Amino acid sequence: MSKTKAIFAGLLAGLLGGIVMTTLMLLLAAFGVATPLVIIGDRLSVFISPGPFLSLMGKVGGYNHLKQLGVGSTISGQLLVVAIGGMVFGLVARRYPARLSAMWTMSIFVLLPIIAFAIALWPVLGTSYLGLPIDVARLVTLVGFALCFFFFERTLVASFQFLTMRKVAKHDYEFTPAVGRRAFVLSAIGIVAAGGGAALARKLYRAATFSYDGTQYKGRIVEPITPNEMFYCVTKNVVDPRVDVDLWHLEVSGLVQNRATWRFQDLVDLPMREQQTTLMCISNGLDAGLISNALWKGVPLRDLLDRAAPLSNAARVRFHGVDNYTDTIPLEKAMEPTTLLAYEMNGAQLPDRHGYPLRAIVPGYFGEKHVKWLTRIELTDADAKGFYETQGWGPDFIAPTRSRIDVPEYDSRFSLGELKAPIEIKGISYGGDRGISRVELSFDDGNSWRDAKIYYAGGDLSWSLWKTEWTPDAAGDYVLAVRATDGEGDVQEFEEDRGWFSGISGLHKINVHITA
Repeated sequence: MSKTKAIFAGLLAGLLGGIVMTTLMLLLAAFGVATPLVIIGDRLSVFISPGPFLSLMGKVGGYNHLKQLGVGSTISGQLLVVAIGGMVFGLVARRYPARLSAMWTMSIFVLLPIIAFAIALWPVLGTSYLGLPIDVARLVTLVGFALCFFFFERTLVASFQFLTMRKVAKHDYEFTPAVGRRAFVLSAIGIVAAGGGAALARKLYRAATFSYDGTQYKGRIVEPITPNEMFYCVTKNVVDPRVDVDLWHLEVSGLVQNRATWRFQDLVDLPMREQQTTLMCISNGLDAGLISNALWKGVPLRDLLDRAAPLSNAARVRFHGVDNYTDTIPLEKAMEPTTLLAYEMNGAQLPDRHGYPLRAIVPGYFGEKHVKWLTRIELTDADAKGFYETQGWGPDFIAPTRSRIDVPEYDSRFSLGELKAPIEIKGISYGGDRGISRVELSFDDGNSWRDAKIYYAGGDLSWSLWKTEWTPDAAGDYVLAVRATDGEGDVQEFEEDRGWFSGISGLHKINVHITA
């Protein structure tokens, strides 16, 4: 067999093996098993600091496009690697035919990749979209890896042998030119397999988070309590978990005297607490709608921590989601009665996209601290970090006082001659867990201020809704601004010492044009 034929046969066999392996990964993902197609992104993203991450996200058109690009790049890179691997295999098989034994090929193409992936992806191997406990999910993920690599190895070897098969002709062995016909057969099989993979990819795409990730809530539609289907949503996942509560449990572990495992019904049977709490994303702009308010029902976290009996060196609590997302809060915050493990949202079961069956509610902290799909609560030392903390967000995750003008819209135009009533100005203000005591409006870019009426005050943990009426004195261009005073008496302002990745501070302003 010539070198060219060996390389060609290896390339084709490698590509077919890669297509089969990728299709199997997509099938496993459809059944809720984590595969490299999605968890490689989770593993790599923590190494990208917020600045480059946001820059890259802006260049590709947003977070959803970045996630799609990541999965597509992983599939393309995977096929490229297996194609090169197939060519190398072809050359080695040509030179050392004896090494085509199953033990040798499985060692190279199954055992070594499993070891390499287990080491490289260990922190994210516990991902499960069904809600399996972390240790079980890690085992299931590794079994899935082994299955995918095994199918690749068997397809690679069988395809290469098929392409390079010798035929008997008058008792002499010779390499047959029929390799071209066999290549056509394998290509046809590859096209069929790729078609199946494409169908699975479309199914996953329809189930993906792209339709709702980045949901914002602002403008005229804002109500005191945000409907569940309109509540803002941000997720790092390509596909969010849909947890089977019968498979799920909650672990309490780490620096505690009494480790415990809780089933869902155990938690529901505990004394519950109900409270309004507003959540806001750390990347929410002054004019953006990544903020919403809901009525949450659940168990105070301290009820579980008291039973666990934290050790003296416990300083932080790390939340783990079944999607392998983690974040931390100080133990003191975890022990506050308003820090909840919530299982209901606005009187209904938690929606899947908002963390069913259990999520953390941590009043006053940015949204990433309110971890969804909880499966483990771990008490740790002071150095523990979560997903976004490792990436470089923070270090201050306490939400600053914020206000937003929802009505009228930016660059609205009104005619004095057509105004039959004052112009209504409405919006929201949020003071973390400090509440809102006062809201003021300016109609001259902050040179003077007047009070607005707070017509809905949801409490210290919730936003407040305000409104006022304005009749312009004359035609012209006006800059409207809003500011709030929180329940501790601190007035909203731009905080010079707040880092760019600790949440934006300042005043929301809009332009309004008044004509004669």
